Amino acid sequence: MSSERATPFRLPAGLGRSNSGIRRRLPGAQTFSRTRHQEPISAGEHAPQTHPYIGNGTKTRMSDETMKARVQTPDLRQTDVSPEKMPGHWLLARMGKRVLRPGGMELTRRLLQSLEIQSHDDVVELAPGMGVTARMTLERNPASYTAVERDESAAATVRSYLEGSSRRCIIGDASETGLDPACASVVYGEAMLSMQLPQVKSRIVREALRLLRSGGRYGIHEMCLVPDDLEADTRTAIQHELSDQIHVGVRPLTAAEWRKLLEDEGFLVQLVATAPMHLLEPKRLIKDEGLAGAIRFAWNVARHPAARHGVFRMRRIFRKWKGHLAAILLVARKP
Repeated sequence: MSSERATPFRLPAGLGRSNSGIRRRLPGAQTFSRTRHQEPISAGEHAPQTHPYIGNGTKTRMSDETMKARVQTPDLRQTDVSPEKMPGHWLLARMGKRVLRPGGMELTRRLLQSLEIQSHDDVVELAPGMGVTARMTLERNPASYTAVERDESAAATVRSYLEGSSRRCIIGDASETGLDPACASVVYGEAMLSMQLPQVKSRIVREALRLLRSGGRYGIHEMCLVPDDLEADTRTAIQHELSDQIHVGVRPLTAAEWRKLLEDEGFLVQLVATAPMHLLEPKRLIKDEGLAGAIRFAWNVARHPAARHGVFRMRRIFRKWKGHLAAILLVARKP
């Protein structure tokens, strides 16, 4: 095994001193580096197979303040794809990261608050992944909840905690769900449109409009380019580097372009909000995963050299373009 030293994965200063119990269990909790001996990798939970930046959670209780997920040691042998070529969302999920939305839990909570889901609402979620946002929605006790997920393994996970005939997860495509028209009062999707070609983006938004009754609400939470007048060469460079490093086609829009996309398909946009794109920054990790979850994620990354290289590579790209990357939510209404 190579003795090459890794770039440390640092948590914010002071955390190790104020959490001595964690330091005793995980020596070096403040700065993680590669250990000379690596234990055999044990089987962990399956990661989603399709959608980037999916917030993932399995059998943990969600609160409105934070998510403290139980993270198992990842199993990189669950796929034939090497960590060097693995799509970024697979890699982060296999390292134990459960919140993969670009704006984190804070923007997801604001999305749900703005959609004002109540007990009389019929809700459709497009691409729920492993269901973090689904659980938050179900806590609001809507009249019905339908998830549309194209990956069978992710759908099986969502179904495992749906109870009653009014809660279901079907296999389908977000651009052609097969659901009845005007079947929903709320439709939302997160971190899926950014990865689609322009014509597919339009088809998905058009499908959301078809599913909604008049007055229904539609919400999205996506990656965003800033500013609105971003130069074409810079946009092309960002898209190319993100796609190359994350191994998934990434095609985010500016805030003005996201708004136009929804308006062109017939929606009335009511809210636009942005947040920093800090997916892999230590403070965001702790805020999204909880302190223990963030430490376990960093520990898993430190223990697997190939995965560590991929995670650090993604973080370098996010930091390089931090002045031009953000997260965005839009809430719109069907006339």
